[in-house]
Amino acid sequence: MLGTLYIVSTPIGNLEDITGRALRVVGEVDLIACEDTRHTRKLLNHFGLKTTTVSYHEHNERERAGELIRELQAGRNIALVSDAGTPIISDPGFRLTRLAIENGIAVVPIPGATALLTALTASGFSAAEFFFAGFLPARAAARQAKLLELATIPATLIFYEAPHRIAATLRDAFEVLVDRPAVIARELTKLHEEFSRGTLQSLSAQFSKAGAARGEFVLLISGAAADHLRPAESDSAAKRLAERLSELEKEGVEERAALKQAAKELGIKRDEAYRLRLAQKNRRSR
Repeated sequence: MLGTLYIVSTPIGNLEDITGRALRVVGEVDLIACEDTRHTRKLLNHFGLKTTTVSYHEHNERERAGELIRELQAGRNIALVSDAGTPIISDPGFRLTRLAIENGIAVVPIPGATALLTALTASGFSAAEFFFAGFLPARAAARQAKLLELATIPATLIFYEAPHRIAATLRDAFEVLVDRPAVIARELTKLHEEFSRGTLQSLSAQFSKAGAARGEFVLLISGAAADHLRPAESDSAAKRLAERLSELEKEGVEERAALKQAAKELGIKRDEAYRLRLAQKNRRSR
């Protein structure tokens, strides 16, 4: 008889958030596959559990997934956990889950905490529609290009970000999306939980200060307004904008000032003008 793969959500900070079902499952399975065995062992020790653990992370995922599938085929039950929250969401686990399904192995989710939904519910933004994009690219050009792709989505945008990149991400978001309302959720469910609310510009200034970027971050940005240019209008606007920018630059006007002036003259919102300009630059660089 085949074993079962359990996808078990663990707390994102406060240990009281673990469910009774999750505790029962991790206590009953034969093996726990975890991102960091030391981290998971602390959780197990807190609740007096002795289940055997094995590492399963981004660096050994390809090799270890095959080993775990063989264990499941031999009838052993396995729980997959990440360091915090729900596995597979911006964490390893997709490969193992897919292989289990392909091999006819039952996959059972054990729901619980996840940082993106915890942040969304307290953000004050609409949760009717949201777009989770995980971590943005580390390089500025790729990050700006990704933000440009998401710029016209009307749903709330949600990202995870590392402390050492949050300031740069906020600057790029302000450049591409202009001054939309935004929220940064930090250290969710922990002692120093904090929600910083404002605009991309004000939050960029706040988190550019030394010592401001600490903890684990969820960044939420208000979706695009309903009056963004339609595709056909965008093509025409892009052509007119490029022509006017060329004229202003020949007159010696600095690029940023030229873009602001051209947008005003052509009746294009400044954030839309910036996106059109960035899209033109991206096409030229390909």
